Amino acid sequence: MRRTPCLPFLHPYSWKPAGRPNPVYLRFFHLARQQELEQANALKYPRLQPNGRPMRVPDFRKKYADVQHGDVAEEEVTLHGRVDSIRRASSKLVFLHLESEFERTQGVCNFGKFEDGTSVDALKDLAALLKRGDIISIKGKAIRTSTGELSIQATHLPKILTPSIIPLPTKLIDEESRMQHRHIDMLVNPRTRDILRLRSYLTKYLRDFLHERDFLEFQTPILAGDAGGANARPFTVSAKTISRDVSLRIAPELWLKRLVVGGVDRVFELGPAFRNEGIDQTHNPEFTICEFYHAYANLQDLISLTEDLIRGAAAHCQNLISTKLSTLPPIDLPAFERPFQQAEFIPSLEESLGFTLPTLTSPTALPDLLSLLKQHNIPLDQTAASAPDLAHLLDHLAATYIEPRSAHAPLFITHHPVCMSPLSKSFTCPRTGQAVSARTELFMAGRELANMYEEENDPFEQRRKFAEQLAAKTKGKAADVSGGGDGDVGEPASDGGAIDESYVRALASGLPPTGGWGCGVERLVMLFGGTRRIGDCLSFGTLRNVVGLSSAASAASAASVGKGFEGSVLGPGTGEKQGSSSSAGVQ
Repeated sequence: MRRTPCLPFLHPYSWKPAGRPNPVYLRFFHLARQQELEQANALKYPRLQPNGRPMRVPDFRKKYADVQHGDVAEEEVTLHGRVDSIRRASSKLVFLHLESEFERTQGVCNFGKFEDGTSVDALKDLAALLKRGDIISIKGKAIRTSTGELSIQATHLPKILTPSIIPLPTKLIDEESRMQHRHIDMLVNPRTRDILRLRSYLTKYLRDFLHERDFLEFQTPILAGDAGGANARPFTVSAKTISRDVSLRIAPELWLKRLVVGGVDRVFELGPAFRNEGIDQTHNPEFTICEFYHAYANLQDLISLTEDLIRGAAAHCQNLISTKLSTLPPIDLPAFERPFQQAEFIPSLEESLGFTLPTLTSPTALPDLLSLLKQHNIPLDQTAASAPDLAHLLDHLAATYIEPRSAHAPLFITHHPVCMSPLSKSFTCPRTGQAVSARTELFMAGRELANMYEEENDPFEQRRKFAEQLAAKTKGKAADVSGGGDGDVGEPASDGGAIDESYVRALASGLPPTGGWGCGVERLVMLFGGTRRIGDCLSFGTLRNVVGLSSAASAASAASVGKGFEGSVLGPGTGEKQGSSSSAGVQ
C-alpha cells in the first residue's frame, strides 16, 4: 500500500466554514482517513446482524421522556445513527451526539458502565477513530445526565457501521457547493432538509384532503403522442418500440377529463409535469402538479373548496413548524382567514387605470388599448409595449395593477377576458358587458398558487377553440398566458401540431358540467416554507443543477488526473470505490 499522509498532519489545515474548498486538501484527507481506518481494521461496511431490532431515535426520546436524573432504565436498547459531534472528557469518558430521523440524542461512553469487558485502550482507540459523519450502533440504557439531557449510556463499545471518508463540514454556504452536494447540504443545513420535509408533509396533506372528500387518485400517461393539457412547449423523445417521437406531458388535464367522461365524477392526480421552457427562481422545466376535476361543481364551489384547502394547509404547516420544522419562519395564520379577497379582472383593471377598456373581443382591441394607455400616460415597459397579442398585454397589466393586492393576503382574480382563457366556459359579464371566462386564479405574495375553471364541455365549441389556438400558434402567437415550467396551470390545448380529435370525440360522449383545479406543489412549498427559490423545494435543485452534477464530477476527475492523482479519490484498498470524486466543492 502506497504511503499516505496521516490525519494529525492534516488537522491544522482544516477547511474553511464558507467559500470554495481546496480539492487537493480533500483528496489527501480521503487517503489519510482511508489509511487510518485500514490500520484500525475499521474500513468495513458490515451487514446488520439479526440480534434484535434497533429502536428508532424518535421512539427512544418518546419512550424515555420521563426518565429522571439518577434513574437508569432497565431495558437495554440499541440505537443507530450518524455522529454529529464527539467530546472526549477523559480517557474513560466520551460523549457523542447521535442523529437519526431528524432527531438527536446523546450517547455516553463511560468505561465504568461497560458490561462487555471493553478495555480502556479499546475505548481510547475508538474515541480517536470516530469522526463526525460516521454512522454507528450503540447499545445501552436510557439515563438523564446532570445537565438534564436524555442520553443512552453505553453498556457495550459502540460499533462503526459506515465510516465517513469525506470530511463533513460544520457549515456549507457557497451556493454552487450546496447544489453540487445536496446530501452534504442536508446534513449540515437543517433549513434545507426542513423545506424538503415540508414538501413531503404538504404532498400528504393534499392527498388526504382530496381523499376525505371522496376524490379518487388516478395515474395518467406521462408519455404520449401529443403533450396536451396546457399551452407550453413539450419535451420530445424518441420511442424505439413504436418508431415515432413521443412527448412528456405538460399537464394531466385532458386525460383526467376523459376519466370524468368515463364516470369518475371526482378524480385527481398528483405527479410530475414537464415544460420545455425557462429556468429562473420560480420556474423549472420539471415540476409537480396537483389537478382535480369535480363533476357538477361551478366556480363558486371551486373557490370555497380552495379556501378550505389553503386555510387548512396553512394551519397544518404552522403546526409542523412549531413542532418539527423549527428552522422555518412562522406562518401568519390570520392572513388566511376566510373569505379570501376577490377582484374581478376587468372592473379592477379599469379602476386602477382610470378608464373603461375597449371591447376586448374586437379585432382592433390591441391597438385600441395601447392607444388608451398612451392617452392616459400609463407607462409600459418595452416587453409590454411590444406584446405579441392582447392576452399578453392584459396579463402584464394584471401583474402590475391587480396581483400586488395579494402581497399580504390571498386574492382570487376572477372572470378573465376570454382571450386569456379561450378554452374555459365563457359568459357576458353583467357589470361590463365584456365576454369573460368562468375562471379564477389564486394569488398570494404576488405569485399564482392555483388556477381553476368551469371546463368547456361542448365538443363543437371545444373543437372550434382548438382550431383557433392552432391557428394562433401557426402565426407565432400564444393564445394562452400560462407561464412556464413552474407549476402554473395552463389551458387544455393540442401540442401545436394537430387538433386533439380523440379528446373532442371523448367530449361527444358527454362531459358533465365540471370544475377543474390545478396547483403547482412547489408554489405551495415556497409559500409556506418562506423561500423565494423553486430550487430550494426540489430535492436536487433545478434542471440546471441536476445536469451540472455530472459536469462538475467530470471536471473534478479531470482536475485530479491533471495534478497527478489517478483513479478513485478513495484510492486502493478495502472498500475501494471506482469513479470520479463527488467531493469537489464540499467544505
